Order: sequence, then structure tokens, then C-alpha cells
Amino acid sequence: MPATKKVDWVYRRNGCVSCKRADSFLADHGIAGRAIRDARKEPVGWDEAQALVAEASKLFVAKGKKYVQVDLKKSPPDAEELRKLIIGPTGNLRAPTIRRGKTLLVGFNEEMYDQVLG
Repeated sequence: MPATKKVDWVYRRNGCVSCKRADSFLADHGIAGRAIRDARKEPVGWDEAQALVAEASKLFVAKGKKYVQVDLKKSPPDAEELRKLIIGPTGNLRAPTIRRGKTLLVGFNEEMYDQVLG
């Protein structure tokens, strides 16, 4: 199926199981990224991750088989809580991360992707 829908930005890492699942979801739903950034070659550190969140109004974060939704305008998390949500063990933004408009999706959860992108 040719990609007809777009997301603004995809941050992914080769060899990452969650990234492969996210790629499959996007392909199956005909969604392409306008910009794709390789997390190994161009990692997104804490400062840049905070800037991404500052531009967003909604944040969805996969946490195992569940996900959390954060309304960044009504109830933004403090810096430490935000760090725990979006930064991985390497100290960089978790992959995969997708930005569509003012919505950020961090990690992969099929139900979350269906709700936001499906």
C-alpha cells in the first residue's frame, strides 16, 4: 500500500525490536515520515528532547503493555518525571519516537498507535 498519510518526524534505531514494530505499523497503515532520524548516528539528548516536548501539546508514552497519555498544556510533568518517561538508559530519547503535529509518541504500543495514528 503506498504511503498516503504522513507524520512529521520519526526517530528510530536499526536493530531495535520496538522500532521494527513501529515501522511495520506505519507501513501497514500507509504512513510515511517526512523526516527520519537514525538514533545511532544522531542521538537526541536531554536538552533536545525537552525542546521537542516544549513544542508538543500531547505526549503518549508506551510502558510495557500499557501506555500513558499526558496533556502537556493542562498538566505538564516536572523535569524529573519527564526524564523518566522519555529518556532511555543511554541518556538519550527513547526510540522509536514519532511526532505528528503537536503530538509526540514515545516507544511502541499498538493500541497507542491505533488511537493516535490509526
